Amino acid sequence: MKPDLHSLAEQVQDEDGFIGFLEALTTDRKEEVEIEARSPSSPYGPGANGWENDTIESFLAAAAAWAEGSKKGMPRYSPNKNPWARCATILLMGKHYE
Repeated sequence: MKPDLHSLAEQVQDEDGFIGFLEALTTDRKEEVEIEARSPSSPYGPGANGWENDTIESFLAAAAAWAEGSKKGMPRYSPNKNPWARCATILLMGKHYE
């Protein structure tokens, strides 16, 4: 069973946990690339694993935009006080945020 990236990001407590999260995020992206190569999703929506941003430029821009917009919280989101978990969540939002 593949890990829930949202839960994994929230559970990050330290550098080792952050590295584990990065490995899971990488695996999720690699899996999507393989699935999309076999059976492409519509170009007007997310990929098979929910990736909205499929270039490093769009991924990093989305992560930065979400980080800036969520500094003081958002509906249904309060910034995690742990900087490792906050960084994991920022990177995860690079996958989704447009």
